[in-house]
Amino acid sequence: MIGIGAGLAVLPAWWALRQVVNDPGGGWHTDSAPLERAFPLIGPLTEARWVSSRDDDRGVPAPELVISGLARLAPGGLDRLTAAHPFEAARPPAEFTSWFEQPLKGQGPKDPQWIRSPYLDRDGSGPAVKLWFDRRSSTVRFWALNPYG
Repeated sequence: MIGIGAGLAVLPAWWALRQVVNDPGGGWHTDSAPLERAFPLIGPLTEARWVSSRDDDRGVPAPELVISGLARLAPGGLDRLTAAHPFEAARPPAEFTSWFEQPLKGQGPKDPQWIRSPYLDRDGSGPAVKLWFDRRSSTVRFWALNPYG
C-alpha cells in the first residue's frame, strides 16, 4: 500500500504541471507559480518561459520530471541574492538541447553575463537544481530534475 500512497502524492504535482496555462504561441509555459515553488530561495519571478519533460505526452510516462527555462527575477531580486551569497562567473551548458527544450532555443537575454552560486544549486540524491543568473537583465536560466522532491 505504501507504493500506491507514494504514487498518489506525486499525482498532484504532475497534474498541476499539466494544467498550467500553456503556450502563448511559443510552445512553453508562462506561469511562474510552479517555478516559485521549485526555487523558493530566489524569490518572486516574472516573464517565465519554461518547458517540462512531461509536456509532449509521448504516450510513455516519464519516470522523472525535468523542467528547464528562463524567468526574470522581481526588481531587486538579483541584488538581494548577490548580497547574501557568493557568486562566480559561469556559463550554462550549450543552448537548450533536450527534445522537450526545443521551444526555448534562441530565447534568453542578449549578450548575457552569467553568474551562479553553488549555494543555490542542489545536487545529489533527490532534487537536482542548476541556476544561472544574468547580471544585466536579472534573468535566471534553470534546469531542475525532480524539483518537487
